[in-house]
Amino acid sequence: MKKTILALGATVSVMAATSAGAGVLETVVQRGTLNCGTDNTAPGFGYLNTTTGQMEGLDVDFCRAVAAAVLGDATKVNFVNVTDKSRFTAVQTGQVDVVFAHTTLKPGRESAITVDFLPVNFWDGTGAMVKTELGVEGIGDLDGANLCTTQGSSTEAALANLLKANGWSNQVLTYENLEKLFGALNSGRCDAMFTDKSALAAWRANSANPADYVVLPEIIEKSPFAGFVVANDSRWRNALRWISYALIEAEERGITSANVEETLKSEDPNTLMFLGAQGTFGADFGIPADFVTQAVKQVGNYGEIYERNLGPDTTIFIDRKGTPNALSKDGGAMISPLWN
Repeated sequence: MKKTILALGATVSVMAATSAGAGVLETVVQRGTLNCGTDNTAPGFGYLNTTTGQMEGLDVDFCRAVAAAVLGDATKVNFVNVTDKSRFTAVQTGQVDVVFAHTTLKPGRESAITVDFLPVNFWDGTGAMVKTELGVEGIGDLDGANLCTTQGSSTEAALANLLKANGWSNQVLTYENLEKLFGALNSGRCDAMFTDKSALAAWRANSANPADYVVLPEIIEKSPFAGFVVANDSRWRNALRWISYALIEAEERGITSANVEETLKSEDPNTLMFLGAQGTFGADFGIPADFVTQAVKQVGNYGEIYERNLGPDTTIFIDRKGTPNALSKDGGAMISPLWN
């Protein structure tokens, strides 16, 4: 089934805003589809596959998991194109119900922009990529170079801090999205492209000749990615928070899309409660009792989502081992709170 991909702004009338007096959860259920804001220029996270016409990526799969959990059907998603600059306005104005778009969780975004973040779904860091022919070995070699990044991103502030700390006066150019940002580097309009290292690795891997580019080793700022929703709607936020945790918990328990149905035959009450065969988690959140089962069955656990989009069989391949993206039991930072 072909997914609907909407452009932000011109199609606001298509995306009904939250009904007066109703929370986002009630609006989504009544509408029967989830309006999920995501990027379409970030391979591995949110990317439009022009061959299949389908959206792909870790963020895209989190959108699908929410639709599966709340509506019982992972295909009931309208993917709404957002940029670094437009993503917060999109959720504040009700044009989208949630955004999963490689967004760095920062305190100022919850306090000043007034959105509520969901659990971290990927740990990244901000870095730079240059053309190999420049012979640059590290960020310290970029004094006087033209630098570029995306508009409205946290990298803009990180770059400003970098320049101030080093006493540099480099020109900084900003672009609407990652595609235009890479185009600027490729054409020579800028010498170094600054953004999340996962995006740098993706654009390098998908370029015509990856050897033409080098991702510099330094990380100038850590970037924990998380989805976010409109502030102060605790019913919607809490439901999505625990849907996100459920994907991690399922991986911790070894419950996958292939074995979840068999796992429902377990005699372990804690497992049955987690999967919604017993207990009231779903009803308490205002969503179906089997929300965890449907998310895992239709989309997969966190590990399956990661492997599908960033694993060794992809062109990008960002190894989880030895990084915060590994499960906590494997030395990483991905962990779910208790479910009993």
